[in-house]
Amino acid sequence: MRIRTLLATAAAALLLSTTAQAQMTLRASHQFPGGKGDIRDDMVQMIAKEAAAANVGLTIQVYPGASLFKPNDQWNAMVNGQLDITLFPLDYASGKAPVFSATLMPGLIRNQDRAKRINASPFMQQIRAEIEKRGVMVLSDAWFAGGMAAKGKCILKPDDLKGMKFRAAGPTFAAMWEAAGASIVSPPSNEVYNAFQTGIVAGTDTSLGTFGSTRLYEVTDCLTAPGNNALWFMYEPVLMSKKTFARLNKQQQDAIIKAGKDAQAMYEKRADAENQKTIKEFEDHKVKVVTLSDADYDAWIALAKKTSYKLYEKDVPNGQKLIDEALSVK
Repeated sequence: MRIRTLLATAAAALLLSTTAQAQMTLRASHQFPGGKGDIRDDMVQMIAKEAAAANVGLTIQVYPGASLFKPNDQWNAMVNGQLDITLFPLDYASGKAPVFSATLMPGLIRNQDRAKRINASPFMQQIRAEIEKRGVMVLSDAWFAGGMAAKGKCILKPDDLKGMKFRAAGPTFAAMWEAAGASIVSPPSNEVYNAFQTGIVAGTDTSLGTFGSTRLYEVTDCLTAPGNNALWFMYEPVLMSKKTFARLNKQQQDAIIKAGKDAQAMYEKRADAENQKTIKEFEDHKVKVVTLSDADYDAWIALAKKTSYKLYEKDVPNGQKLIDEALSVK
């Protein structure tokens, strides 16, 4: 009887020890406002909730609003395993991996439906492979539509940028804006509101989600919205450190992969409505909203081919081939 009791006690202790070892608390960071209706925060919060609900010993603490890492510091933190999960504008890491600049390239996506289709393309297979080569993996693919906004005028044609102090999100767009005559500055998106207030910038490009969640309708006069001719789309995936993923047991890995896929599906279902919500916020604040005509769009693409596309081809081996693969998605 005593032996049976000892064996039962030992088994219980082993079970408790195994459970304790299986418990994992992960940290998720992003630069976007939390609790204010930014769908990017919603995606990360959804992954955290689903991971907890899976009851596999996984807790994800979410740090929105750049409260844990500054926007540009998140990539290195992921690679090094200091940060577990982030929703990250991939082009922010293009200084370390120029190939990532393809994920913020003028005219590459053009509309939200095409953004969904491109996720299954050879182009995106190569982008994900480049991410994984650097110690990071994709949990959710997400392309965010955006545009331009300015004080005092609307941006429709390249000539509209002459002499303007303009915030550019990444080097490929910066090359095109500069060729159009803009003076480029590059604060991260969470600092653009203050940059408008202090006169550091008079115009910016960014995603519609950021236009809305950072209330840029309070400091701008005209929004160039995506419409049917979106010049600006940015790949902002949910990423996970491969070092962290390797520390999870199989149940935890399966739970977090499923949560990532569910967050992507949620975003894709809501994307169009989220875009319209932001546009309405600008209209409600008496900001003029315009879209590019076919002729406007063609003028920008002609300039992009001479600047952004050529820069990418110069900096990235087989860069033009990668762009062509993206453009071939119908």
